Amino acid sequence: MPTIDINCDMGESFGNWTMGNDEAVMPYITSANIAGGFHAGDPHVMRETVELAAEHDVGIGIHPGFPDKMGFGRRTIDATPEEVRDYVVYQLGALTAFAQRHGVTVEHVKPHGAMYSMLSESPDHARAVMDGMLEVDEELVYLATDMHIYEVAQEVDGVTAVFEGYVDLDYRADRSLIVEQQLEDRDPELVADRFVSIATDGVVEAANGEEIDVPADSICIHGDNPNAVEILEAIHDRLEDHDIKLASLPDVVNSS
Repeated sequence: MPTIDINCDMGESFGNWTMGNDEAVMPYITSANIAGGFHAGDPHVMRETVELAAEHDVGIGIHPGFPDKMGFGRRTIDATPEEVRDYVVYQLGALTAFAQRHGVTVEHVKPHGAMYSMLSESPDHARAVMDGMLEVDEELVYLATDMHIYEVAQEVDGVTAVFEGYVDLDYRADRSLIVEQQLEDRDPELVADRFVSIATDGVVEAANGEEIDVPADSICIHGDNPNAVEILEAIHDRLEDHDIKLASLPDVVNSS
């Protein structure tokens, strides 16, 4: 029976600005990547998101980004490996405090936006972040968004990494993602087909029609997708028919 995690970026609202539909999405996922206050989020939103995750028994992880709320963490900052590590440790520490307050633990780390892109392009930055993560908690799981980062994780002693796939974005033939500036409605049945394909066979169809390998044990669904709930409902409707079990990241790691 395939075992897979469904993760979603959450807690990205701040002040009077709202992003995503966390309350409606949370019941359908197994891991929440919670913004740490740099690219999005604030202390109150972090607390509320941890409370919501705990209520639904959803695993929590930090979704750290660059200090760039104006650009939603999608603008590159010229930071050294040590500085990027500090950004991640700082945000991880904040989320850990809220988690302790609610009797839960932080389970994983998944960098956001331009920070993720930097780690993908620079093994030195990626290793620095992983070293910082291990200093905080050796049990943390690194959620690797692409194969470059995943391969670096295999070389860092003590790091447990899970490779992540996407079903509500299109892939190019080289396994890179086609990221839209503005997410639009996706056909829930098509997205559910992709989910089953990755969960059971580790493959998905690229935009050019070519079948590519995506050996993912976690699938990301974008909570700010306009019809995210309908997509998640369609995915859940397929689970029993295909003997797919949902589990949070630590359980996925232990089952592999």
